[in-house]
Amino acid sequence: MSQSPRSASALSRHPTRLVQIGRVLVGSAAPIVVQSMTNTDTADHIATAIQVAQLARAGSELVRITVNNDDAAKAVPKIREQLLKMNVDVPLIGDFHYNGHKLLTDNPACAETLDKYRINPGNVGQGAKHDTQFGQIVEMACRHSKPVRIGVNWGSLDQSVLARMMDANASRAEPWDVGAVMREALVVSALESAQMAEEVGLPGDRIILSAKVSSVQDLIAVYREMAARSDYPLHLGLTEAGMGSKGIVSSTAALAVLLQEGIGDTIRVSLTPEPGGARTQEVVVAQEILQSMSLRAFTPMVTACPGCGRTTSTVFQELAQNVQSYVREKMPEWRTRYDGVENLTLAVMGCVVNGPGESKHANIGISLPGTGETPAAPVFIDGQKAMTLRGENIAQEFQAILDNYVATKFPAKGLSA
Repeated sequence: MSQSPRSASALSRHPTRLVQIGRVLVGSAAPIVVQSMTNTDTADHIATAIQVAQLARAGSELVRITVNNDDAAKAVPKIREQLLKMNVDVPLIGDFHYNGHKLLTDNPACAETLDKYRINPGNVGQGAKHDTQFGQIVEMACRHSKPVRIGVNWGSLDQSVLARMMDANASRAEPWDVGAVMREALVVSALESAQMAEEVGLPGDRIILSAKVSSVQDLIAVYREMAARSDYPLHLGLTEAGMGSKGIVSSTAALAVLLQEGIGDTIRVSLTPEPGGARTQEVVVAQEILQSMSLRAFTPMVTACPGCGRTTSTVFQELAQNVQSYVREKMPEWRTRYDGVENLTLAVMGCVVNGPGESKHANIGISLPGTGETPAAPVFIDGQKAMTLRGENIAQEFQAILDNYVATKFPAKGLSA
């Protein structure tokens, strides 16, 4: 997939440090990275490896797995071994809560296998245990040369930090509202934890921060503050986006604002899967957010009209769906064979009003006949009318045109200038 720099249309990027996670770079001028998380029982190393592979093949560049007990920790090396057998080399992130200090200490193979640790400072212990147990995880990261994401969460905020913020607020001449205090506590918890990690010995270029909430406006406000007050790379995402269109819309609304402001170095769209739905949907949505904003290119995008009274036939809808599905099926092969194929643009239009014009703007476009129009579908290639399709096999013929275009217009891997 493309690792090209951000589009000139985006605002300048908030400067951050560069962190290496396995073979993936996060921060600075590196492309924004898509990540996801499994929902399998990590102790089931076969099921977990299969889902990691599915996520990676869908385009997830980092995959996080839950490490919550000894069985899960012992399974991590087996998961890596299974992934290598499947020819999948994606960085694995261990997600630790409550007992990460013990699991990493007791399972050195797990600590070595993981490419990054995620620590929630609100869940590493209370009182005197907090600093000790937090420090133990950081020490393991130092010992194994692993980066760490310090991930603060609205639902598990360090209560000592919140209490301190509340006390400070009570002494103000004009106290902030509760929401503002909570947002400040999130930012302070992340920044103070990063400072503590550096004091323990973790280099600053091995630290990534996040501060996740469920509200779009709160997320935007928190990350603006984080960006203004630090230069650590930032991981973006709502902590619980929700299901279906609600989750997609909320994630897009929050992430698009921040990304357009140059804030954010890696993203996750935390969708609740539909019953029986694919876990990979969150990867597709994350990619489409970045590609729609011209920040990354992952797969050819299909422009299609919404339809109106001129398009009572469903042929154009069926063809648009067919083409989009076909492109996604072919991308794993195309990506390994052709340079730049992810930048291909396609258009499937439903009538004469905008059909020819939109089709000319795409690399390959087709304008299907609307209600009452001549039963012919002109195809435009690089702005010029190339042919007209008719009959029952338009979908198959259009796929053949697409295959030929990819093979002849995009240089083979290793042969580009």
